[in-house]
Amino acid sequence: MSYSIENKTALVTGANRGIGKAIVEAFLKHGAAKVYVGVRNLEKASGLVEQYGDLVVPIQVDYNNPASIEEAAKTASDVEVVVSNAGMLNSTPPLADNVIESFEEELQVNVYGLLRMAKSFAPVLKANGGGAFVQLNSVASLLSFPDFATYCASKATSYSFTQALRAPFGEQGTALLSVHPGPIATDMANDAGFEDMVDSVETVSEGIVESLKNGDFHLFPDKMAKDIEQAYTSFAQGVVEAPPAE
Repeated sequence: MSYSIENKTALVTGANRGIGKAIVEAFLKHGAAKVYVGVRNLEKASGLVEQYGDLVVPIQVDYNNPASIEEAAKTASDVEVVVSNAGMLNSTPPLADNVIESFEEELQVNVYGLLRMAKSFAPVLKANGGGAFVQLNSVASLLSFPDFATYCASKATSYSFTQALRAPFGEQGTALLSVHPGPIATDMANDAGFEDMVDSVETVSEGIVESLKNGDFHLFPDKMAKDIEQAYTSFAQGVVEAPPAE
C-alpha cells in the first residue's frame, strides 16, 4: 500500500532527539504539512519549534502514562501518519538478579506503548482516510544479544504485535511499516557500546519515507540490518507477508 508523506499531517513520538528528530526533519523535507512532535516534556521540543515554527506542534506523549496517549489522540485528531518511535533499552542479561524488573520496564514502553498507540490512533487514522502507521522495532526483534536479553525480548514482542496489526489496519486502509534498524548513531547506541559501528539517523528517516512510498511492510535500513535482511527475506516474504490462508 503506497503512501506519500507530502502534504500530510504526522505524529512522531520520541521526537526530540535521535531517530525521532531525524524522522520529523525528513517528513518536513519531503513536504509534510505539519508534524506533531510527541515528547514526554513539552520543553524538549523547543529546539524543533525554534527551527521549524508552526510546522511542528509539541504534544505530550509518555508511554509510561497511558492517559497522555489517549489525550494525544484527541488533540491530534487530524493526524494521517503515526510513527511510534519512543523506546527504551536496558542492558540486562538473562540471568541477572533484576531480569524480571528490567523486562517489565521495557515491556511497558516498547510493547504496551505500541499497543496503546495503535488502539488510540487506529480510529483517528480511519476517520482521516486510512493513513499510515510506522513502528520502530529493531534487528533485536529477530536476534537476541545476551547482554541485552530483555530489550531483545521486548522488541520481539513488539514485532509480533506489529505483524498482528496488519489485518485490522489493512481492513481500514492503513499502511503499516515495521522498521528494523541495527546500531544507529543515537544516545541509545552509544550507551549500549555500539558507537564504533553505527549508521546515521538519516539512514532510518529517509528509509521510512521511501518504504512508505514503495508500500513496504519491512524496512531494514542500515548495513547490519541489511545483512540480517538477506537471511530473513525468504521467510518474511513466504510467511510473514504472505496472504492469509482461506
